[in-house]
Amino acid sequence: MHIDKHLDVIAACRFCFMCRHLDPVGNVTFQESDTPRGRALILDTIRMKNESLKNRDFIATIYRCALSGANRCHCVSHYDEVGLVLAARKDIVEAGLAPENVKALAEKLSRATFTVRGKGNVLYYGDHPELYSGCKTLSGGDPGKALETLGFAGDSQKVFDRFKSAVTASKCTTLIVAEPSAYDFLKDKLDGIKVVHCSEHLLSGKWKARPVRKAFYLESDFLKNYDGNPAASRELLARCGYSLMPFGTNSEESYSVGEGAVVFDELDPELCEKLCRRVYDLADNLKTALFITPSRYVKATLAKYNSQIRIVSLEEAVAQRKDRK
Repeated sequence: MHIDKHLDVIAACRFCFMCRHLDPVGNVTFQESDTPRGRALILDTIRMKNESLKNRDFIATIYRCALSGANRCHCVSHYDEVGLVLAARKDIVEAGLAPENVKALAEKLSRATFTVRGKGNVLYYGDHPELYSGCKTLSGGDPGKALETLGFAGDSQKVFDRFKSAVTASKCTTLIVAEPSAYDFLKDKLDGIKVVHCSEHLLSGKWKARPVRKAFYLESDFLKNYDGNPAASRELLARCGYSLMPFGTNSEESYSVGEGAVVFDELDPELCEKLCRRVYDLADNLKTALFITPSRYVKATLAKYNSQIRIVSLEEAVAQRKDRK
């Protein structure tokens, strides 16, 4: 079983309470099973008794995980609890035990195709090509990250192969990626092609000084907890005149409403709404506060469950102040 590669995590996490306050799902369900300790105990049971893998409650718990990475990032020993959950999902899929809603979502994701348009050596993959004059554009679905996250490794590879073929055929030397989940997935997968997050590319430009505007910045789970929390996004917003304020009860907790699980809102909308309501409840005034997020998933999901929230993507925030020097 794939979880056997993570015995150190199971042994360490199953009796540890230190990071339970950082699990997004545990903070809204208040169930011990929805914490790294609870999941490790479940997977220890599965490891010792293979028949336990068929337990539908166990499977549901593994797919309830938001995969924020906050627990791993702030663990004093950085035990890879995210890797353990992903391994468990692969075991579930390979055993033919994936829930029907998971299989249906995977089937939809597996149909993704990709199209390149325009001219140039730089290829942009995102929703705001107007910010990237002189770049080719790549459109299509998820490049395989969501399928990988659901445990469908083979299908993920097939979708990525189609994505890679489109990128290779474009003859680009640089790929600019907007969505943090896609950036995390692609950053080390395209030999000979430089992959950069959109904030890195936009930061290289010069921007006119603007009046200061206060905003709450909802950090991406991928950028913060998976990819070393690069400063480019925050520096870019500062250059555009945004003064970013801390949000929530502490700087370690995730407020990205399931972004780490990529398709969390499609997987469990009821639970995702609870994650969103925690964000709404922590906000002083949704009608007046401005929120900025690097993730279109986070923007769309938070706006879905309360239309009063004023939230824009990183690229939209930049576009609103796009006059360059």
